[in-house]
Amino acid sequence: MRAARLIFAVAGLYGLIVLLPLFFVEPWLSPPPSRPEDYYGFLGSATAFQLVYLTIARDPVRFRPLMPIAVLAKVAFFVAVAILWGQGRTAGPILVFATIDLTIGAAFLYAWRRLPPG
Repeated sequence: MRAARLIFAVAGLYGLIVLLPLFFVEPWLSPPPSRPEDYYGFLGSATAFQLVYLTIARDPVRFRPLMPIAVLAKVAFFVAVAILWGQGRTAGPILVFATIDLTIGAAFLYAWRRLPPG
């Protein structure tokens, strides 16, 4: 249970550190987002999910059923970015961040499999 707490707490904090500044940089993005509602909508949803990770970290046994969903969230982002990168539609640094998400997703899967059902 200790590993699950640590994995989800670190993931949630990392996500907040990465995502929260993005709410303030949109005016400096070049080119600016063509659909700012998508930009801020993604950031809002992704930020909310970091709070889910922190919630899981507080009581991994209770929230164990959410762990596969957390894995899916991380894997889905990686798959989407990998496809876009393969098509030349996104930059390499974005793929790096998506790979970090995939690694976090693997850690979530590890925590879920290691934690006995409650």
